[in-house]
Amino acid sequence: MGIYSLKIQNFKSIRDSGDIRLKSMNVLIGPNGAGKSNFISFFKLLNKLVQQQLQLYINQNGRAGNILYFGLKKSSFLSGSITFDNDWQNQYDFKLIPDTESNLIFQQEGSSVIDPKASIKARNFTYLNTFGHYESVLKNAPKFRNEYLRTHLASLRVFHFHDTSFTSKIKQPSNSTDYAFLQDDGGNLAAFLFRLQEAHHAHFNMIEKVVRSIAPFFDRFFLERDEINPHQIYLRWLEKGSDQLFNAHNLSDGTLRMICLTTLLLQPTLPSTIIIDEPELGLHPFAISKLADMLIMASDKTQIIISTQSVSLVNEFTPDDVIVVERKDNQTVFNRQSEAGLEEWLKDYSLGELWEKNVLGGRPK
Repeated sequence: MGIYSLKIQNFKSIRDSGDIRLKSMNVLIGPNGAGKSNFISFFKLLNKLVQQQLQLYINQNGRAGNILYFGLKKSSFLSGSITFDNDWQNQYDFKLIPDTESNLIFQQEGSSVIDPKASIKARNFTYLNTFGHYESVLKNAPKFRNEYLRTHLASLRVFHFHDTSFTSKIKQPSNSTDYAFLQDDGGNLAAFLFRLQEAHHAHFNMIEKVVRSIAPFFDRFFLERDEINPHQIYLRWLEKGSDQLFNAHNLSDGTLRMICLTTLLLQPTLPSTIIIDEPELGLHPFAISKLADMLIMASDKTQIIISTQSVSLVNEFTPDDVIVVERKDNQTVFNRQSEAGLEEWLKDYSLGELWEKNVLGGRPK
């Protein structure tokens, strides 16, 4: 079960998002600087907050003045409300205010539910935090609703496989025991694939099949514990017609990113929500089509939230999937599209063409 709705106030370029209704597939489009990445990064804030790493996040991101909407002179608080799509509509709310040292501290933190059996649908709200706390207390709060919230909020990781430089974590050996889940930067890709190879053959074989379809030279992975250091696993592979072993450094950036994306989307147990910022980066048009197929297939089992600049990728979705992100009156606004609203246009144009023609909005002006 994913996120039902989200409301953000005074976070970076987002002054007041209103209630953003999220579905199983959510594709954010819009011009550079509109606020797509700010929306995605709000999930990073949530993730750090629930792990009691809020102050670390604030210090690493320029402190309160760089996080609040138009800084300390414009915004006196930052708040968020996230509701999950289950029978009880579990909801988490928080409100942060700056202190004298430009930290953000809690003014309010709470959780609530709506009893589906009650005749009057009112929220049962519980305050979790008293004024002045530097970190969330959700981690140790009693009640099942809070256990549900901390589990799901902690799972809201933003996946980014953009760093494929020589020293990137993806290209380094993985700890052979670090395979419980795929890290958000792909740093344990080799160990995670090794686990699938050993325990989930059908999923592993499907991943190899997809990689072959976008990289015809690729034959198969060669994943074994290192002969000298068995605590390490290298991402090694064989090329068709050759018995020489290659490693991650011999893969193109696009191929390596596609391996990460394929592994993420075809793993046996998907995260409850998958969030990816510009997954199409560096991919060939044919690979983008394959990526779209996997995203759509995964959305039948989990919730997908992505941002994209790719017309080709947008063409693979329906209007109901798309949220247009724009800047109006110096703030980010969100507008979900609908099949019914674009019915006449779609008789003559693809969704991507309507975006290019600025019928949807979300184009530079």
